[in-house]
Amino acid sequence: MKREARNVNTSNVSELSDMHPLCAALIDGLSLTGDVPGDAVALLTAHGRAETAAHCANVADEASRLAARFGANGRQAEIAGWLHDISAVIPAAQRLDYARQWRLEILPEEAAAPMLLHQRQSAVLAAKVFGVTDPAILSAIGCHTTLKAAPSALDKIVFLADKIAWDGAGEPPYQDALLAAVEASLDEACWCYLDYLWSRRAALFAVHPWFVAAYHELSDHLERRITP
Repeated sequence: MKREARNVNTSNVSELSDMHPLCAALIDGLSLTGDVPGDAVALLTAHGRAETAAHCANVADEASRLAARFGANGRQAEIAGWLHDISAVIPAAQRLDYARQWRLEILPEEAAAPMLLHQRQSAVLAAKVFGVTDPAILSAIGCHTTLKAAPSALDKIVFLADKIAWDGAGEPPYQDALLAAVEASLDEACWCYLDYLWSRRAALFAVHPWFVAAYHELSDHLERRITP
């Protein structure tokens, strides 16, 4: 497993005075070292999320692989992969409360399905706990579930890595099509998953507007017909 991600700026990771109290409480009793992979595993494991830690490791590896293939920054991709689900340490029933205390704008769809907040909450923890200051990394973490309009290559890479290295049982139903699409381009692969999800949007608890924007923008870019 690659470890180059450890050079991320985490110099303020233990300065609790610089953190929101909720962030400080989440790492209470832990001695973080500045090594992103090790610290991510330690934090997730301390909160009973060892399975999420394993998923993050897989996403980090896949993001690094995709970055190498598509000429993106592997270090950024790996860091984003490790931290994309770090907000799993937030109790599900408290996601809305955390968002309010962090003064995050809560979209109606996120209020209806608070789990949708986890991507942006992971970006908050990446910044406040792990000291990540790179806006490209924070952006990729913050849209890894839904994607968004005008995504960067890194945004697309982390989005796809999360879907390829999924944390469900068995193989995802879209796997073969997605892996074939990756052979063509990042945009083709993103379209493959977005169109898959769009066709099943009626079954979703909420349809996030970032996902809608990304889907429509990519359909225009690739000149694809939107699925009814």
